[in-house]
Amino acid sequence: MSTTFPQDKTICIKGIQLCYRNWGGRGSSIVLLHGLASHKGIWDLVAPILTTKSNVIAFDLRGHGMTSKEKQGYDFNTIASDVKTTCDSLGLEHPILVGHSWGGNVALHCAVHYPELVSGLIMVDGGFIEPSSVPNWTWEKAKVDMAPPIFHGITIEAIKERIRTGHLAPYMNPSIENILFSNFTVTAEGFAVPKLSRENHMKIVWSLWKHKPSHLFQKVQCPALIIPTIMHRPTGAMEMCKEYLITRASRLLSKGKVIWMHETVHDAPLQRPETLAALISGFANEPF
Repeated sequence: MSTTFPQDKTICIKGIQLCYRNWGGRGSSIVLLHGLASHKGIWDLVAPILTTKSNVIAFDLRGHGMTSKEKQGYDFNTIASDVKTTCDSLGLEHPILVGHSWGGNVALHCAVHYPELVSGLIMVDGGFIEPSSVPNWTWEKAKVDMAPPIFHGITIEAIKERIRTGHLAPYMNPSIENILFSNFTVTAEGFAVPKLSRENHMKIVWSLWKHKPSHLFQKVQCPALIIPTIMHRPTGAMEMCKEYLITRASRLLSKGKVIWMHETVHDAPLQRPETLAALISGFANEPF
């Protein structure tokens, strides 16, 4: 009997319901992790390309998408444990972990703390994120700059207008619009509410502030690929420090490599899915 993919499924791990999208495919497993305030759907344009050579799974991490909205557990140890337990429960043997943005930091944390799990590590414009290393930044400043927008009382149409005029505007199409809009639920009154609550968002920001990728890179045992993006002249504290953070990461990773995606916005899985899929697939099938 034929099976239609992708399939959205839920698994109970440690008392929470974790949702994942099974894209099928044959070959070694690739697990895709989204970034902060995102969801598994950000990989919807990349995953189908990868299934030609790999078995592909995308997760909704704790507090995001259709996964349980717990009040605690947003530190890296717990999130990484969620990933490990889910991979084990699904019988995924030695997958390659691919993380975007904050998800790159999660993937890095998994590779260090569960080296027996991970056969390869790919960090897409993430993994190197270390806000506490940004010159002249304090937690008091970072928690303001990294806070999410306030969406109270925002209508569906207002959210759609933000999406259509945002940084992905030149590349917008119905698929990207639907993926971005899936970050929200709609109330009976017609207002849009982020699926990741502001309270839980800030718990992750605090975890990012405490996270020290620079202390972890030397402990990575598997091959690792960093895929940073660059579009225009950097602005903002984090962007100004980005090249330094990546250079430091590449120096500390014993089996690491960096491939820049030029003329690419942060949400590379949406803007340039074919190029990104080719980089992931190349690494998965012929790691350096």
